[in-house]
Amino acid sequence: MSAEQMDELLSLLCPELTRQSTNDRAAIEPKQRLAVALRYLASGDSLISLAFNYRLECTTVTNSVHMVYAAIEKMKMERFLPRPTEETWKEVAQCFWRKSNFPNCLRAIDGKHIVIQALPLSGSQYFNYKKTFSIVLMALVDADYSTSPPGAAHLGEMPFVIVGDAAFPLKPYLMRPYPGKNLTHQKRIFNYRLSRARMVVENAFGILASRWRIFHRRINLHPKNVDTLVVAGCILHNFLLAPSENQRLLDEEEQQGRHMAPDRMV
Repeated sequence: MSAEQMDELLSLLCPELTRQSTNDRAAIEPKQRLAVALRYLASGDSLISLAFNYRLECTTVTNSVHMVYAAIEKMKMERFLPRPTEETWKEVAQCFWRKSNFPNCLRAIDGKHIVIQALPLSGSQYFNYKKTFSIVLMALVDADYSTSPPGAAHLGEMPFVIVGDAAFPLKPYLMRPYPGKNLTHQKRIFNYRLSRARMVVENAFGILASRWRIFHRRINLHPKNVDTLVVAGCILHNFLLAPSENQRLLDEEEQQGRHMAPDRMV
């Protein structure tokens, strides 16, 4: 994140992060609250470690993190996670066609497991097939790796589709690959083009996890707070979206030999 982007983000969030000082304690500056929350996302360090590094009480760090992510989620909709319009759908479809040679595609869909600390007495809640506890980030991604909120019911029916992998069911609005190995030439071509269109969601998850290292680790927060953190991470992903930055992160993943695909949904 550049200094200019940091200043812009601070100007957007400052009204929500400003608190009055009291006789007993001076309020934390909004810039410091934002720095702590971004460091938590980017490094994945524990809240205790952040408290030590910033010379703050652990409760202050925890409250700052929750406050910043809630403020980011509050300011998201109109600017950085807007509801799609018919015009934006058509622009996205044209972009998918240019990049992937797949017609009438609006978004690619996939899911990623966000590993969390199990709650006491939670039983099998949040328990997944990989024998860890997680919540699922289900994301729709356009051809430029930008995420979007689910649905646009106000637009009515449109002759376009979303693409996903074999884990998703076939629907009138959701295309998946043809199953099996002994496929006709036409079906293999279709699967190839669909795979090219769907690759953007895997790349987007790779960029998200490269930028916010906390998604590589178990998050020791209450699941409701993890939900807010994940939404904030996606909003900041869109806020920071730039072709040069995306390419740098993709190159970094390739050099380190990491697989870009997210955890598979079941």
